[in-house]
Amino acid sequence: MNEKRSPLFLIFIVVFVDLLGFGILIPILPTFAVKSLHTSESAIGIVLAVYSLVQFIFNPIFGSLSDKYGRRKIILITLLLNAAGYVIFAFTHSFLMLLLSRVVAGVGGSSIGVAQAYIADITTKENRSKGMGLIGVAFGLGFVFGPILGGLLSHFGYMITGFAAAGFSIIAFSFSFFLLPESLTDEKKKLVVKRKIFDLDSFRNVLSNPLISVVILLFFVVTFSVANIYGTFALLGHSVYGFTDLQNGIVFGIVGIVGAVVQGGLIGRLAKKYSDQELISFGTFFLMIGLAFLPYGVNMTGVIIITAVMSIGTGVLQPTLLSLVSKVAPENEQGMVLGVNQSFSSFARMLGPLWGGFAYQYLGYQIPFLTGAFFVLLVFLFSIFYLHNHLSPLEQKV
Repeated sequence: MNEKRSPLFLIFIVVFVDLLGFGILIPILPTFAVKSLHTSESAIGIVLAVYSLVQFIFNPIFGSLSDKYGRRKIILITLLLNAAGYVIFAFTHSFLMLLLSRVVAGVGGSSIGVAQAYIADITTKENRSKGMGLIGVAFGLGFVFGPILGGLLSHFGYMITGFAAAGFSIIAFSFSFFLLPESLTDEKKKLVVKRKIFDLDSFRNVLSNPLISVVILLFFVVTFSVANIYGTFALLGHSVYGFTDLQNGIVFGIVGIVGAVVQGGLIGRLAKKYSDQELISFGTFFLMIGLAFLPYGVNMTGVIIITAVMSIGTGVLQPTLLSLVSKVAPENEQGMVLGVNQSFSSFARMLGPLWGGFAYQYLGYQIPFLTGAFFVLLVFLFSIFYLHNHLSPLEQKV
């Protein structure tokens, strides 16, 4: 393995192992809150929203810190925080403890923008879509094995699942500590724009660039649309389709498999053959269909088919939009721009569960899914009528 690819493989392993722990809790957290803590659907939305709110705050902080001190140090710190959050979950016996566990894990989970900046450091603009796709593959594989593990481990008690999730973060920390090299070279550090640790001006500076702000807006809307179902997806399986934790885990595992195949094996080829505008239109169409039909899946087979369609859409959209953000970002501000983008994504992931939980409880279980489909439809139309004329000039400028 050559020198350029080795760090890419290593950061993939780190993100994947850490996300195994994250994936373990995905199918069981909503049902744990309902069955063990007796919380409502809207309260589950609050728990998921708090996690994303913390990430909204800390993503740009860690992004800027990684520009100044290096990616590796920030990744190590956040992995330890992730482990601490999962340990707190293992001992959770009240709603407040559940909130605390998600706050700590949210701080620890605010490193995805740093991981994306790591990939931007070690890839060229030509192969960055493929590099960013590896983050999606790590998410996908984490969603394949994590939820299935979570469903299996839940039979031994929710405390065991918390310890298992923490264990994977510790493994990722050990791997990073001993093997992961720093990606930010001394030459690149000299080019980094010096900013405050928490600088609201960074948001203004990033969004003042129309090329960046358009792509971040698209990423925000797509993320919000999917986040509507973060908590309600597992509740839909549990209360409407009668799925067990393990069956919910299997459904999430299918989502991960399809996402990993698309982002790992197909996106690189698709990016060479089709324009970004065409990929965004293709991805939003599949995502829209999947979201719209999820509450009407009838049974396990129907739900799996629909989630597979939805996952094709997200698998195409995530690396394409991430690559666009990175392409339009100045080379000396990759960490900051990707951190701001990830922060807005976290804000979308905060708003989504709040609306999804409220809509599920008070308006009907179909509404969170239909809401997501509606907003993805808007992005689909935008990609056809606006990006068709504006994205080609955008790509030429970068």
